[in-house]
Amino acid sequence: MIKTFAILFFSLNSFFLCLGQADSKPWWPDKGNAMYSNPLLHADFSDPDAIRVGDDYYLVASSFNCVPGIPILHSKDLVHWQLIGYALHRLLPEEYFSTVRPGAAVWAPSIRYHNKEFYIYYPDPDFGIYLIKSKNINGPWSSPILVQAGKGLIDPCPLWDDDGKVYLVHAFAGSRAGIKSILVAEQLNAEGTKVINDEVMIYDGHQIDPTVEGPKIYKQNGYYYVLAPAGGVSTGWQLALRSKNIYGPYQRKIILAQGNTNINGPHQGAWVHTTSGEDWFLHFQDKAAYGRVLHLQPMHWKNNWPVIGINEDSSGKGEPAMQYRLPKIYGNPKPLSLVCSDEFNAPSLGLQWQWQANPGEGWAFPNAMGSLRLNCVYQKDISVNKWLLPNLLLQKFPEENFVATTKISFNPANINDRIGFIVFGKDYAYLSLVKKDDGLYISFNKCLHANESANEDEILLKKITANNIYFKITVANNAVCTFSYSEDGSLFQNISESFTAMSGMWVGAKIGYFCNGYTKTNDSGFADLDWIRFSKK
Repeated sequence: MIKTFAILFFSLNSFFLCLGQADSKPWWPDKGNAMYSNPLLHADFSDPDAIRVGDDYYLVASSFNCVPGIPILHSKDLVHWQLIGYALHRLLPEEYFSTVRPGAAVWAPSIRYHNKEFYIYYPDPDFGIYLIKSKNINGPWSSPILVQAGKGLIDPCPLWDDDGKVYLVHAFAGSRAGIKSILVAEQLNAEGTKVINDEVMIYDGHQIDPTVEGPKIYKQNGYYYVLAPAGGVSTGWQLALRSKNIYGPYQRKIILAQGNTNINGPHQGAWVHTTSGEDWFLHFQDKAAYGRVLHLQPMHWKNNWPVIGINEDSSGKGEPAMQYRLPKIYGNPKPLSLVCSDEFNAPSLGLQWQWQANPGEGWAFPNAMGSLRLNCVYQKDISVNKWLLPNLLLQKFPEENFVATTKISFNPANINDRIGFIVFGKDYAYLSLVKKDDGLYISFNKCLHANESANEDEILLKKITANNIYFKITVANNAVCTFSYSEDGSLFQNISESFTAMSGMWVGAKIGYFCNGYTKTNDSGFADLDWIRFSKK
């Protein structure tokens, strides 16, 4: 099995690797004047949940069909975040997820720390609610335990009550369960591994809070609080529900809404209490092709109700802050950021990379020569587009405007062997080297409505004799992408046709590679990825 999931750690200066240059920073929320700006991360970390353990903050997010799954991020100050690993290295059932299942698998996980152990509950809307545990945030994580089987059970969150009882709240996905817009609670056994009573409906949002989902449950001052979004991912609001009894009845209050801001949603997230006694709320905003980006809002309490964001009229319903003062954090935390550039010099894949399904043997090999070997994975039907291609190796868009440049060496073995550098979503486009009957060509391919089985359009741009190539993708406002190529790494030829990136199934557009062949062989062709470097546009 490919050992691609080792956890990598980076020094203070490593955040510069995101851009491949030391004179520019990636997306950077710290304004340098004791203020931060939203979003904290302009990258697709959907459905965040977060906790504090000591002086450390940890965040998990949805990963859907991407592998490895359940990304874990770390911060010392709630503003600067670094991806430190994944909790789920293969999706279960393994054979089922060797095929791409767009938008399936891991939805909205929750993370908690109890009895010196980390618990992550995550839903698979087609199979049920799972639990994985670890005594160390860096793993190893236990094999998933199916806590509750069922279709359409989503967004679970546990609570260990004062009397030792364990509860779980969750929502329903209408696409699988045939019901939605309600929240339920149920009791678990002491180990948190099995449901021991019937589900009790604690809130019905049909009348005034349609599509209520994503509940996070907490207890404070004798109240049970459920924080949950309603009204839809891109158009909704945040609710607080409170009750003296876990099963209700619950009082309701809207505590955060878009108002006069341009932060649509704002959608589900997590309450975090700091060591300095402050309260903060992390949530996401849906930005279409850029995915679901991470925001941080101030939070305080008024009459035993949480108030999130800016509340100038004292109504208790806040609006998202675009800028705010930094959290009061003890010590002097080192700034962290996401890594996106990769020199492919490590003995494992960088944490920014994910496959579209459980990886197969021989898809990729890091090697001591300082490159990543991608083999031409056999695909039976050359006419099928890449929407369900499992061996897409992709990472998230890191910000709104950027340039990604890569150097590739290609050694095809058979006609139609291809290495591609792709912007991927329901629409996609890519530059590639492809072996034709009469030699090696640079091509530009585009597919609109790939999720509807549309065909690709191909333009053969140039026949070349060398097997080394440089590809560049420039992403500008509104996710407009332009492509260019170079044979020497200096002079780039632009493709006249632009392409507008589009989201995938519940995820933002991504960028990365594929390498495929259409001839069965005992020794495939291959590509060696020398590096990929991101820079400011």
